[in-house]
Amino acid sequence: MRRTPLTLALAVAFACSGAGAAESTEVAELLAQIKRLSARIEALEQQGKATDKALATDRISENEPEIVTRLKAVELQSLGMLKAARTVESLDGIQVGFALTTTAQRPAAAVHQPGSDIDGKFGNSQLNYRGDAFVSVPLEPIGNTDSKIFAHIRFGQGAGLNDMYSFSKPNASAFRVTSTSPDDSVAILGQAWYQATIPLPFGGFKPHSKETLEINFGKMDPFLFFDQNAAANDETRQFLNTAFVHNPLLDAGGDIGVDRNGFTPGFRVSYLNKTDKREPWRLSLGVFGAGNGANYSRFFSSPLILAQAETQLRLMGGLPGNYRLYYWRTGQAPTFQDGSAQRSGWGLSVDQRVGDALTLFGRYGQHINGSGARFDKALTAGLELLGYGWGRGGDALGLAGGWLQSSRGWRALSASLDLNGNGIPDYGYAARGAERLAELYYRWRLNKQFEVTPSLQIMAHPGANPDAKPFHLLSVRAQLTY
Repeated sequence: MRRTPLTLALAVAFACSGAGAAESTEVAELLAQIKRLSARIEALEQQGKATDKALATDRISENEPEIVTRLKAVELQSLGMLKAARTVESLDGIQVGFALTTTAQRPAAAVHQPGSDIDGKFGNSQLNYRGDAFVSVPLEPIGNTDSKIFAHIRFGQGAGLNDMYSFSKPNASAFRVTSTSPDDSVAILGQAWYQATIPLPFGGFKPHSKETLEINFGKMDPFLFFDQNAAANDETRQFLNTAFVHNPLLDAGGDIGVDRNGFTPGFRVSYLNKTDKREPWRLSLGVFGAGNGANYSRFFSSPLILAQAETQLRLMGGLPGNYRLYYWRTGQAPTFQDGSAQRSGWGLSVDQRVGDALTLFGRYGQHINGSGARFDKALTAGLELLGYGWGRGGDALGLAGGWLQSSRGWRALSASLDLNGNGIPDYGYAARGAERLAELYYRWRLNKQFEVTPSLQIMAHPGANPDAKPFHLLSVRAQLTY
């Protein structure tokens, strides 16, 4: 039988009924304490019932016990923090970037175009801007396979001085959708591709994997995966002339076969071996749509095929260097007679650090077979020197020279084609030798997001015209990056 404090008090009183007067006083005090204890216990029981009732609902009321109100407030705060944590977790790995490039160029003297009686056509300055926004979103892993989606939007205005009659073009940062009015700034979806990264061997323990298979498909920039170079690869921060940004035969010569904006659909497969972490190596194969512009109707019969072998070596006292050898074949390369032809070639891209601040680079390209190219051999070389030596570690100095050898077919045609019968070659000159060019820039970093780069370009015998006088171009480029 459950004994309450009241029954317990009665029992004590009965037991002590025969005690003396002094003892009776002590018993009375004990009974009083027992009564107070009983009242306290009953109050606690009532509070417990109220607490249980309040906890049965998520509603917060001012009539509830204070401890319940505080508990619910902490619970709501924890749920809010958990929701925020889940939101951050869902955004983990997402990369977003934006860059705005503005370039002003001016020839130091009027440039005469072959076949034209107008001097000074390119004597005025040119201003252009280009914006690039990209996002990379990781997807849920499938087993050991990681994957992501990459999207890139580009917009801008101004064609720069790229209409000059030369093999190379002096402003690789220029961008304008030529099918629209020059007053319109149109944004295009430049790239949208998927990548899966699969550790090898299949079914192995992922943290111990030293081999990786990468698969990409979608619309992409082939130069993102082929012909890379640490010192000459980015027209927004390094060299401006197309001959120094990529292999001249692929880019300036047109063998890459991408659309006018520099992109094309296709797919790529790559095998990366990092058994030796200091000197990894990679094999890559890409198949892309090709043509004179974005006409990919002959993708299965005449695509662009790129194959590349690359490795990183530790030379010069252990300093890293990248060495890339590649082959390409395209069935729809543009020709100087406004047609298309099959061409193939091979190239080499090298960049090697020779000090803490100095990186040397070089590229070579040569056609194996095919016709219709205005130049068929190209050699470029140069350096990038970071500004540690003069207390400006974020700055850089770049210097490069190039040699673009005219092809036999171009030399013969430029000298003999006279459709007007006036004794003057239709192209305005008889090509001979090579176009030679050089570029010097200084990249001045104002802060992490903003850089200003003045540069100087010198061209000799543009288009392999032996009678053309050397000329130079001055440029100022502003780059905002976030």
